[in-house]
Amino acid sequence: MNAVELIQRKRDRGSLKPEEIAWLISSYTDGTMTDYQMAAMAMAVFLNGLDQNELAAWTGAMLRSGEVLDFSDIDRPKVDKHSTGGVGDKVSIPLAPMVGACGVAIPMMSGRGLGHTGGTLDKLESIPGFTTSLDPARFREVLTECGIVLAGQSETLVPADRKLYALRDATGTVESIPLISSSIMSKKLAEDLDGLVLDVKIGSGAFMKDLERARELARTMVGIGQSYNVKTVALLTRMDTPLGNEVGNANEIAESIAVLRGEGPADLVEVTNALGEEMLTVAGINPESLIETIDDGTALELFGKVVAVQGGDRRVIDDPEMILPKAPHHRELAADTSGYLSRLDAYKVGVAAMRLGAGRERKEDTIDPAVGITLAAKPGYKVAEGQPLLTLHYRHPARLDEALRVLDGAIEISEYEPEIPPLLIERID
Repeated sequence: MNAVELIQRKRDRGSLKPEEIAWLISSYTDGTMTDYQMAAMAMAVFLNGLDQNELAAWTGAMLRSGEVLDFSDIDRPKVDKHSTGGVGDKVSIPLAPMVGACGVAIPMMSGRGLGHTGGTLDKLESIPGFTTSLDPARFREVLTECGIVLAGQSETLVPADRKLYALRDATGTVESIPLISSSIMSKKLAEDLDGLVLDVKIGSGAFMKDLERARELARTMVGIGQSYNVKTVALLTRMDTPLGNEVGNANEIAESIAVLRGEGPADLVEVTNALGEEMLTVAGINPESLIETIDDGTALELFGKVVAVQGGDRRVIDDPEMILPKAPHHRELAADTSGYLSRLDAYKVGVAAMRLGAGRERKEDTIDPAVGITLAAKPGYKVAEGQPLLTLHYRHPARLDEALRVLDGAIEISEYEPEIPPLLIERID
């Protein structure tokens, strides 16, 4: 086969055969096909899309580019959850032990933060000693022992995605729905799942700003999952305001533990419960049992167990304040007038947290787990002039100055109480 001919055909809106797509992905993974050739193909896909057959073949080729896990010997329904990313989105951390305590095996592979959105792995690694880098054998051991595992993608799992994602990030093709959906679904299908629940976020703090494009992405991923006989459901959720009251890494772990204690903020609890109930339904388990894991403490206990098994300090579930790292300085931002908080822009808060050191502008940037932002008010709250709205936890004054510049215009206060739209927008199956 010839890479140039295939690029030209896709450029001219032609279709690629499954065996041609398999060759493309295989050749790119082993280095036969160059980065600049795959960049041209990615741009052709970005501009012209993939039809249903091409998308199935592309996802399958990505899936088969490396190791595919086999958990057939684990006698539990195997279900995972994936979020397209947002600001303050720590849902996976309380969700996994809640659903796992109901008898579901959760081989959860998560990612790192980049840009204004946080990463589950970065948050977990703020727990002293916690390791998210597990080879497939250790991944299986933890899953067998705990029923859940919270780790990153191994080197041998879907290597084509790792190469292609880095290329897309450098060539302006990240937003392609076929490439997004095949990237996400190839990794999830490699987990040998029975079911998958997707959280597709929409709004200023999400990658998807437009409802119709978010619907298209959700439907595409649900279709891929169902074509592989994996029960797949998507919830569209709103991400115009940060989720929960904490943005950062260590502070989001503390808030996740608060959820497991039954003390979490209402918006975070609502999204966590909605996704958990969907996971249990997909697994064939009564969704009402989810709340019982909070009431009887089994979810918190399971989180403590997986923290210890993955090398972390289990004392974090009893005293997060003592165990988690803390920033040495803080600065409050207060309301400049009285009224109702009508807007708290998730994107700007996420970028400000990144500038403090809680996130990455580039993949090689180092995370400071202690820094972040605490929200004292959310849209709809009545506030008084001088009342603190945000607290910035920081280490370096220069980074604080950068964050404050980013937050200019992020907060709006109005005379009239705003109408707050629902967090849960739509369910797609």
